[in-house]
Amino acid sequence: MILNNIFRYSKNFGSKVNGHRLQSTLIIAEHDNEKLAAVTRNALTAAKKLGGEVSVLVAGTKVGSVVEEVTKVSGVTKVLKAEGDEFKGFLPEVLAPLVLATQKRINATHVLAGSSAQSKSLLPRVAALLDVSPVTDVIDIKSPDTFVRTIYAGNAILTLKSLDAVKVLTVRSTSFEAAADGGSGSIEDAVPAGSYEKGSGSEWISQELTKNDRPDLASAKIVVSGGRGVKSADNFKMIYDLADKMGAGVGASRAAVDAGFVPNDMQVGQTGKIIAPELYLGIGISGAIQHLAGMKDSKTIAAINKDPDAPIFQVADFGLVADLFKAVPEMIEKIK
Repeated sequence: MILNNIFRYSKNFGSKVNGHRLQSTLIIAEHDNEKLAAVTRNALTAAKKLGGEVSVLVAGTKVGSVVEEVTKVSGVTKVLKAEGDEFKGFLPEVLAPLVLATQKRINATHVLAGSSAQSKSLLPRVAALLDVSPVTDVIDIKSPDTFVRTIYAGNAILTLKSLDAVKVLTVRSTSFEAAADGGSGSIEDAVPAGSYEKGSGSEWISQELTKNDRPDLASAKIVVSGGRGVKSADNFKMIYDLADKMGAGVGASRAAVDAGFVPNDMQVGQTGKIIAPELYLGIGISGAIQHLAGMKDSKTIAAINKDPDAPIFQVADFGLVADLFKAVPEMIEKIK
């Protein structure tokens, strides 16, 4: 059952003056110092629904190529560049003061980012510094102050009106198309050097990345996920083998992650990644409500489970009631 509610909240009831301000959106770009993350292109599409100028803050250690890429994205008015060693690792404690200073400089009415692990760490800090309430995981924008988001693991839809002077938002990438190229934004420095108090308290040490040739889970057109039914990390090899045959990304349920079968960056669900591929194949996944919240927007859902009453079959377009240890090897053998 889908429940629609109207909810109004604000700490700053005097912010009605905001209605007389020109709309201006500051988007926080996510990237790896080489290429813009897809989630930021989705955020740019969302920003167009807010109206007004769209500025993109690109902060990092060496962001020249990313800045050039962003200037060419449709809808971008200007790119605000912040480059320096202090941004190594994209620590939220370091980025939050920069975002605040940039917002004040351009007088942005909205601060926006795609929903991701990075934005979930950064934007609540920004909202706290602004003394406003963040609006997270937005799936639709009705007006510059009215937003739609899911609650109760996606079982209810909430429409809320924010009266805060500055709206701080994260948007669900699967709900907005990725913005295409076709723009010609200008480039300028985000804020003058030394014009704001830099954050501290954390130090970036190092990072270890696992690389593979499979499509990224968040943007893959086909995703194969394994659950508790796979039974072990060793057995997950057949999930990888099937995914490689299908040219798919690999995901997992929280139960599989908690059991140590796979790392947590592969988790699909309410507390993991929210995806919407063309085809989602769930293997040995019962279909808990928290998992369904992360993949139910997939264009086509297929499931393999030996339990005919597994909840995942209620949302699946195609279902196979079978022992996965027999069905998956057979699929691997038949896919050329």
